[in-house]
Amino acid sequence: MDVDRETMASVVNRLRRAQGQIGGVIKMIEEGRDCEDVVTQLAAASRALDRAGFKIIASGLQQCALDGDGAADADRTRLERLFLSLA
Repeated sequence: MDVDRETMASVVNRLRRAQGQIGGVIKMIEEGRDCEDVVTQLAAASRALDRAGFKIIASGLQQCALDGDGAADADRTRLERLFLSLA
């Protein structure tokens, strides 16, 4: 799958945020923080990972939605929202 640089930059940013959140979860566990706080932060990291994956998938859906001669103009944001609504 050939994904444009702008999309990949957005995905990498989301993954970096998730990486920071996961590091925060580990630190919270090591510090013995409240279970509710840990789970809340873990859920946020999970959503960040999901969104990164959905963005990549949406880009692939856009490519699949284009007909053979490229005449269809699929809207990446619309496809991403559509896919997210199914998740």
